[in-house]
Amino acid sequence: MQPNPILFSGNANRELAEKIATYLAVPLGEAQIRYFSDGEIWVKYNQNIRGADVFIIQPTNSPAVNLIELFIMIDAARRASAARITAVISYFGYARQDRKDQPRVAITAKLIANLLTTSGADRILTMDLHAPQIQGFFDIPVDHLYSATILADYFRKLDIPEVTVVSPDIGGITLARAYAKRLNAPLAIIDKRRPKPNESEVMHIIGSVKDRNILIIDDLIDTAGTLCNAAAALRNNGCRDIFVACTHPILSGPAIERLQEAPIKKIVVTDSVYLPSEKLIQKIEVQTASKLFGEAIKRIHSEESISSLFN
Repeated sequence: MQPNPILFSGNANRELAEKIATYLAVPLGEAQIRYFSDGEIWVKYNQNIRGADVFIIQPTNSPAVNLIELFIMIDAARRASAARITAVISYFGYARQDRKDQPRVAITAKLIANLLTTSGADRILTMDLHAPQIQGFFDIPVDHLYSATILADYFRKLDIPEVTVVSPDIGGITLARAYAKRLNAPLAIIDKRRPKPNESEVMHIIGSVKDRNILIIDDLIDTAGTLCNAAAALRNNGCRDIFVACTHPILSGPAIERLQEAPIKKIVVTDSVYLPSEKLIQKIEVQTASKLFGEAIKRIHSEESISSLFN
């Protein structure tokens, strides 16, 4: 195996890949990704990767072409005799469909796990899976990083007085509890109902939020319906300023308009997915995850433990 890892990037978030390469002080590998006129994807590595430790950086958010690019890049690396192929998936898309919650639906999280393995990936490196148990869907090693090491430190330095950490739904309690512990803050939970996909209704707030500053913790913001409903409910219950920490800023559909109008002071996110300039509104601040991923890649390559990165 070569002395340094070789990093390649798909088109989904090249900015993050370049930052990771800068942190590791290695050049980003040379690969061609071309599209035929009908949309078919063609990949070629322009350097020798035989016996190399290859890391392919590509989040799998929409459009689905990001997934296909990743599969083809993995397959090309396998056929070029790379010694080990790690898919660095800063955002693991299709993770919300992780169980059969109604008849005749797919479990896409398991499907994507199977396809990544079949493509030839030897290892997965990802951050803040929508459901941590998705790690069990893989038959190859999965290293699961946590953005709390980045975002909780940011809010600790911000030193918000009288802050209460809030989970916007029951499923986010574990993540919110981790922040509450790091910030030595009380925890509150919003009980919501979801009548249909991308819609939610706040039913109850469990915990005291009156006259408190609020830090809402979520793994992703998609259409921002859940987040904005939660913020409105918290404001109606007498809270003060509302801050948000979110790992994956998907921000689809009416998300930006909703966030502009919501009673939220600041939203701090990571660069796990690419955010175009039109979505970088004044309320949003981006903290890079490149150092976290870079350190994990360094340790995977040198066969060192990465468990200390979880703390």
